[in-house]
Amino acid sequence: MMNLSTSIKICGLTREQDIDAAVEHGASAIGFVLYPKSPRFISPQRAGELARRLPAFVSPVLLFVNASAQTIAQSLDHVPGACLQFHGDESAEFCSETAQRFNSRWIRAVRIEGGDQSTPFDLVKYALEYKSAQALLLDAHVQGYGGGGKPFNWSHITQNVNAHLVLSGGLTPANVGSGIAHFKSLGLSLGVDVSSGVEQDKGIKDPEKIKAFVNAVLCAS
Repeated sequence: MMNLSTSIKICGLTREQDIDAAVEHGASAIGFVLYPKSPRFISPQRAGELARRLPAFVSPVLLFVNASAQTIAQSLDHVPGACLQFHGDESAEFCSETAQRFNSRWIRAVRIEGGDQSTPFDLVKYALEYKSAQALLLDAHVQGYGGGGKPFNWSHITQNVNAHLVLSGGLTPANVGSGIAHFKSLGLSLGVDVSSGVEQDKGIKDPEKIKAFVNAVLCAS
């Protein structure tokens, strides 16, 4: 595994061979989608099976959308120690209290309007509201929830924030370098999160695309 200054999370994995390819090429976190309406959904039991393939320093992340605390608890039974990613309408209070209850780290997804006509997003205000999150994951606002494989308008985020940032939303080997260049100085640190940009089909990853994505991050970091 390569030591990257920009950490990489690969999300929406469903198969053993994709876990192995992501780890081999340098991912530092693996995301499992536990939102039943997502085409990349897997059960908590399946997430547990896949997470057991991860080496010590690659972190599992469980993605939830408006899940109950009970659902989160049951999921953590299968993937102990996982980081929680809240991707719905969860309040700061719910995120913080739930994570504290289970002694878990957590990430808050920020759903940002993507069009050129949308208003600039006040990330400073959002970071203050979710100040106990380990990181803010910047994603495009799409109909429904979860990633839509589309970037938001990066030029709408120009504020420096006292938070760790993870750039997501439509990233590919071709554009991730530009994303890193724009965001790397805006937060305490920067990670990137990719799903559709390294896929053959929804939930089916392509090892060559994973390799190309990691190489592009390495060149830009």
